[in-house]
Order: sequence, then structure tokens, then C-alpha cells
Amino acid sequence: MRVPILFFALSVLALAQDNDPPLKPKPAKEQYTKYEYMIPMRDGVKLYTAVYQPKDMSKKYPILMTRTPYSCQPYGADQFRATLGPSEYTQKAGFLFVYQDVRGRYKSEGKFEQVRPYKPTKSGPMDFDEATDTFDSIDWLLKKLPNHNGRAGLWGISYPGFYSTMGMLDAHPALKAVSPQAPVGDWFIGDDWRHNGAFFLAHAARWMYSNDKDTQANPTEVRKNPEYTSPDGYSLFLKMGTLEEINEQLLKNRVPYWRDLMDHSNYDSFWKDRDVRPHLRNIKPAIMTVGGWFDAEDLFGALETYKKTEANNPGTYNILVMGPWSHGQWANGDGNHLGDVPFHQNTSRWYREHVEFPFFEKLLRDDKPAALAEAIVYETGANQWHHLPAWPPKEAVERTIHLQPDARLGWNPPSRGGFAEYVSDPAKPVPSVPYTANTMTVEYMLDDQRQAATRPDVLVFELPELEEDLTLAGPLDVSLQVSTTGTDSDFVVKLIDVYPNDFPDPVPNPKRVRMGGYQQLVRGEPFRGKFRKSFEKPEPFTPGQMDKISFRMPDVFHTFRRGHKVMIQVQSSWFPLVDRNPQKFVDIAKAKPADFQKATQRVYFGPVGGSGVTVRVLTR
Repeated sequence: MRVPILFFALSVLALAQDNDPPLKPKPAKEQYTKYEYMIPMRDGVKLYTAVYQPKDMSKKYPILMTRTPYSCQPYGADQFRATLGPSEYTQKAGFLFVYQDVRGRYKSEGKFEQVRPYKPTKSGPMDFDEATDTFDSIDWLLKKLPNHNGRAGLWGISYPGFYSTMGMLDAHPALKAVSPQAPVGDWFIGDDWRHNGAFFLAHAARWMYSNDKDTQANPTEVRKNPEYTSPDGYSLFLKMGTLEEINEQLLKNRVPYWRDLMDHSNYDSFWKDRDVRPHLRNIKPAIMTVGGWFDAEDLFGALETYKKTEANNPGTYNILVMGPWSHGQWANGDGNHLGDVPFHQNTSRWYREHVEFPFFEKLLRDDKPAALAEAIVYETGANQWHHLPAWPPKEAVERTIHLQPDARLGWNPPSRGGFAEYVSDPAKPVPSVPYTANTMTVEYMLDDQRQAATRPDVLVFELPELEEDLTLAGPLDVSLQVSTTGTDSDFVVKLIDVYPNDFPDPVPNPKRVRMGGYQQLVRGEPFRGKFRKSFEKPEPFTPGQMDKISFRMPDVFHTFRRGHKVMIQVQSSWFPLVDRNPQKFVDIAKAKPADFQKATQRVYFGPVGGSGVTVRVLTR
């Protein structure tokens, strides 16, 4: 498990503790004047665009733009946003801040399309996409706005992060800096709605009800969550039963994109056309991709956007920032904890001041890159920043943690074969969180797993107590030998950091959480078994016959401290985060109550061809 200490020689630790009071810029209305425009695109459609121009006209300013499907409210030249730009630091420094409703949303004309596919070949003005809309908007702004310095930047978080990625493609020459933050990458393989084919039910139901609707008819309408009849999502979704019944009872059959999801339950051209990764080539602007290790929505998209851009554009300035954050947590507040887990540092504020602001300030003001490392990544567990020359670190060594008999884990394959088994009952699925919630929570990514570990339908494997720190840096590759008495099944794999029994409770402790023996989720992902050979062409299991499931979980950078334990849990449900697999080979979108059946699941181990998780290990 030893690797050279070169990694730590190259790693420059940054002090994230900021004891100064938070920066409070002047109210936007005192510093800026707002203008509203309808900018024409090449096909004649006009997009609503709000421009906030600094009142001090003695200087020239860079353009800093975000494009959103979530509304540029408030509307009206005398109505101002509470804050401008990506942070308080950019607002104080002064930029020409630009907000735009994307095509077909709110006050913009045209027809909206979810994650509109990129068109690599364009033959005329009617061949538009989000890349051309970004290009045309920047071109118009450069021609019409006074006091700009000829350089533009683009940023966005989550869905606006996707539009930032699109702006990187065939970019306008004036676009010098782009920051896709938690960007959507692929909505079937790893972002938002599906992970390895498994449907993220609680998240999809809430988001689609709130957002997938005609916004042009009433641009000022406030987004609302579904009318949940109970705060207990576990019981609520279980009682409604099938996906068809959830659509009827909760969504009232009013959500068009839900129907698209149900109609495209395999990885067909509908999804492939919306995968941004194949198009991340010939990127000219400088890129800073930002994500959170505990982002419940688009962790996959952030990592994949960085990796594909890096692989396909060797001469492009391309950096990665990964902090200990939930979805977009870096944009607001201090970022000193998430859920029950403290970080003891103001990670979000530090990032905004020392990473994000210099990235845009240097490139857009001085036309030269900031002195930032290739990878600015936070090591959870040890709670410290690292500035690295590459991600994943090249010094990381692949090792496999093998599942063993008697609920053990080991670094070597077991000397004898065997299996562990459990009965998975769709009528009593494993809860995804140890508390009451009716939507996907941001905390689930590091929640306590002790409740799950006590269930008979969850397999638990542990390494002995660690005698020295164990640091993992990079993706996790799962390989399971399994069988089921059904013809389909999900397999959920969770990597867990088990705290010592004498670990101190937080002070103060208003939630009265007990941290001794806490089982913190480090990474967990489901895999829908029928896709084990192909996401395009699912296949049933042969009941009782051993088969192999392999998949990659998103990267981690986590240290299991001395005295902690490494745990792996395996289960076949994670509800209502993930929809229930009937454990019968059917189109789950159309499954009937009679299709849901119990199944006995086996996970096999042995000296050859057993089950385990391959990790990337760093040691001091």
C-alpha cells in the first residue's frame, strides 16, 4: 500500500480558514444600471437578456454572462437581483453582468428543448443550438454595449452549467474564460435522473413538477414543488406503487419530460444525442470546471467534463476544482459543513475569493491566466486543500479491496470461495436516508448508514481498524459476481467511513447526533442489472446463474483516518432515491403491481473472479 511521497511534495496545501468577516459589496442598485434587451439569433428568434452595467463609465469592463432556463427574474429595468455574478468578489470588482433566458423559456422567444443536442454540422441559419445562441448573443453584446474591453466570460451552475459547456463549443473569439459548474453531462449514465440506468425517482418527481412546464405564458410564476400528501417520501411513493401511478397521482400526467424519460428507458439515440462528452474538442477558451464531492445531482458531469476536455484538448488551459460541497454549495455561505459532517474551514468563501475570482479577473481583465494549479481538490476526512499538477494524481496506485467470507474485507483475494446472500423484497425496500424526507436530500451523499447496516437485506463487509491513514484519490471500479432468483435486479454498492466509537460529538450539538460509530457514506451508486452487458440492449438474468456486474463510481479524494474502518455495503434497493426494481425483466416504466416480486440475491467471493472494489491509494 506504499507509494512514493512525491505526491505530497507536489501538493501545496492552501489555508482555507478565513477569519475575516465576509465581504459585503454595495447593493447592486447603487453600483449598477440595468438594461433589458431582446437579442436576435441567426434564425430570427429573440432572447430576453438583462445587462447590469457599472455606473462608473470611466473604465472598460469585461462581459460576464450566464444563460439559464430558471428565469432572469426580477423583470423590469428598475427591478434588481439581490446579488450579481458568481460571487460577491466579482460584483464588487465590476463587470458587465449579463443574464439570459435560454430559447423557449420565460421571456425569450422560440421553443424550449431539454438539454438541446449540439449540432456538429451546420448548413444555414436554421441549424441552431445552444452553442450558436451563445455565439450570437456575445457577438451582439460586443457590437451594442458601451465600455466593454472586448473580452467575455461564461459561467453557470447545474443546468446553467450545461449551457456554459455548450458555449465552449465553436466559441466566439472574444469568449476567453468559461466555468461550467456542476454541469449536466449525461442524463442516463450518471447525472440527475439516471445512474447506470437506475431511475432517481425522488429527485425527478420534484424537479420535473417544478420546472418542466410552459414558462412563456406566465414568466413571473413562482416554481412550486409537488403537492405531497405526506412528508414521508418512503411511505408516500411506496403507497403510490408503480411509476405510472406516481405520474397519475403526484404529477397529474402534466409533465412532458417525465413521459420522455419513461419512453426512453434504455440508452437510445434520445440520450446519446444529449451526451455532451463526444463534442468536447477544439476548445479555445480557458476552462475551469467546478464540482462538489457530495453533489447529489451532477458530480458525474463535473468530473467527466474536466476529464474529456483534458484528454481531447492538450493545449487548452483546463483546470478542475472539487470541494467538499453539495450541489452549488460553493456559490453561497461559508461551506464549513454538510449535514452532520464538519469541515472546520470556510471552504466556499475561500474558493470564491482565491480561486474563482482570480480565474475570471486575470483572464478577462488582464488577458492572461491566473496562477492556479491544474487540480484544486479538497481531501475529505483529513479536511485540507491540495493544489496538484494532475487529476487523478499520477502517483495513485490501484489496489483492490476484496469481499471476503465472514463479512470481512481484505487487500488480497480470499483463500476460499463462497457467497453471502439476502432476500430483496420490493414491498420493503431499503430506505435511502435515516430520517423523514419526501425529496432527494443534499445530505444523502454523506449520511449515516448505521440504519441500513442493521437490515437483513444489506450485506456489510469491513476492513480491520486502520493502523495508519488510508487515502483514496480517483474513481472506484466495482466488480461483482452475483446471482438472483429473479430475472432483473439492482445492486447498490456503498463505500463507507466508520468512525471510532469514542469519536467526539459536535459542539454545539442541537441535533443531538452521536458521532461515535458513525458510518459516513463516502460514495454510493446503484447499477440496474439488466444493463450489465449493454445500456442499449438490456438482458434478463438467468435465475440462479452467476453473472458479472462491473461499473465505475465517481472519483473520491478521501482519507480514512487511523482508528477508522473501511466498510462496503451491498443491497438491491435504495428507496425512494432510486425507483424499485420489480426484480422481473420488464420495462419498469410500464411495470404493474403483480410484476414486483421477492428475489434471493447472492454476492460471490473467492480466490479467482470474486467481488471487490478497485481503488486508487495514496499514502504519506
